Amino acid sequence: MNEVLAARYRQLVETGFRNAGSIDNPTIFIDSKAEGASICGNAAKDYMNIYLKVTDGVIQDVRYLCSCDPAANVIVEVLCDLTRGKTVAEAKALKKEQFYQAIGTDAGSVPRKVWGAIELLSRVIARHEARVSQT
Repeated sequence: MNEVLAARYRQLVETGFRNAGSIDNPTIFIDSKAEGASICGNAAKDYMNIYLKVTDGVIQDVRYLCSCDPAANVIVEVLCDLTRGKTVAEAKALKKEQFYQAIGTDAGSVPRKVWGAIELLSRVIARHEARVSQT
């Protein structure tokens, strides 16, 4: 693992995974396995569930539960930090460079995992927006 990424993961272990957890009755629920996303790796037991609470189009809270490799843990923490307080449209438009800047690297498996996280988030938000527009 890249040295910068390893340091970010150690920091999460030492300070706690501040965005870990679930949200009761989330507005948007993302299940990486159901979506066929391989952010966590390829092990059968690996998963990532992301919970978003949206009020008036703004992401009020975002949490996750996962069993993933350290790189995916860092990326999902950054995803939570980058999306909280944003509109769903802003979250759907996140760019890989925002992740790289927040993480401090774009080496190793980071680009693939960031792309997977962005694609997954965008796809699920687009479905949410379609449901909202039908009501």
